[in-house]
Amino acid sequence: MNISCSTCLLLFIGWLPLLAVAASPPLTQAFTLDNGLKVVVREDHRSAAVTAQLWLKVGSSYETPGQSGLSHALEHMVYKDSSKACAGEFPAILEKLGANENAFTGKDYTVYYQTLAPGRLAVAFEIMADLMSTARLREQDFTTELEVIKQERRNSIDDHVSALSLERLESLAYLSSAYRTPVIGWMHDLQRLEALQLQQWYQAWYAPNNATLVVVGNVTPDGVKALAQKYFDHLDRRTTPVAVVPVELSTPGERSLTLYAPISAPQLIMSFNIPGLATAQERGTAHALRLLEILLAGSNSARIKQQLQFGEAIFSEVQSGYDAFTRGDSLLTISTQLNLDKVTSPDQALARLWQTIDELKGKAPEKAELDRAKTILIANTVYAQDDLEGQASTLGLLESIGLDWQLADQDTDELNKITPLDIQNAAITYLTRERMSIARILPEKNNG
Repeated sequence: MNISCSTCLLLFIGWLPLLAVAASPPLTQAFTLDNGLKVVVREDHRSAAVTAQLWLKVGSSYETPGQSGLSHALEHMVYKDSSKACAGEFPAILEKLGANENAFTGKDYTVYYQTLAPGRLAVAFEIMADLMSTARLREQDFTTELEVIKQERRNSIDDHVSALSLERLESLAYLSSAYRTPVIGWMHDLQRLEALQLQQWYQAWYAPNNATLVVVGNVTPDGVKALAQKYFDHLDRRTTPVAVVPVELSTPGERSLTLYAPISAPQLIMSFNIPGLATAQERGTAHALRLLEILLAGSNSARIKQQLQFGEAIFSEVQSGYDAFTRGDSLLTISTQLNLDKVTSPDQALARLWQTIDELKGKAPEKAELDRAKTILIANTVYAQDDLEGQASTLGLLESIGLDWQLADQDTDELNKITPLDIQNAAITYLTRERMSIARILPEKNNG
């Protein structure tokens, strides 16, 4: 198919596919084109659609100081103009075809995806091949789009206390790691960003040998391979820069910061430096930490929620998170909002948090408690895999952080091997003051 501008030619990372209820994993095959592009195909004939996701191994953790926001800005720009389409034409074409299309940037990757009818997969492939090879990235387009990106930062970060607090805490918690760089970029870096930088970034990282194409849906591997060879084989392999793995210090020391914001009650956020699935010496360590997060604060039955939110009521809100699926070391984070009727200061609340953590260090959880955490994690991750995009995200993410997509089908078994003693040891090893960063967010004085 010959696309031309004149003829107007022609999320998600849900985690993780534990699939405990499946008799066997879906049929998945992988192959690599001569130019280094890896293609992963998963057949799912339950659906009448197909999703195609192009994962580039570049994100904010690849950026050096002073160039934050490059990967995200480039994601905004590649659809603007290319050798085969004028500005905005590709999205219009996909909309006419009834496709769902979007893109997103993370710390370790940039992703472009389309979900559409299987008979239109060739269109998706032609568009993807074009955007990763002939985007023009013109100065006049970037000047306009940069203002959109700045406003996105204001709306999503600067004007939201919780998002701004987490950004500040991550910049403190990642003492030596590039994960401290926000995906959207620091505003002062955005203000001096130039189109030439995007062009250089594009040439450095948008190579077929630095990408994974994931296809999930009502397709066959042979059919996908034929289309991939047709539309991607002509792209040249290129040497890419060395990607440094974001490894953190093992004992960086206790760190803290205080912010003042227009809020009615103080907030307390604590983060611990811990390994991810790709950096843990054994994968079981990361799995134990995943379950530890669920057991401590990641569900309504978790200890901190049961004891300190629903019981003693010193917190009006508790949230937690741990992204194990990173190419570098990660964080386990617990966020709380204080109930001033029950507690008077963040430090008093922090002391109770430590008491709850120390209880787990002193005594391993009962098997029933751990089994409940496993059930919750498995249910959440299986549910996230109900659609094609969730399945494709699982496979693409694993490949993009340096792991094999086949680990997706081993996840349930590996989680079920974790014992109560593994949980206790993970807490003892990683939930320490030497690994902790604390953010205290206090009401501005004019707000009481």
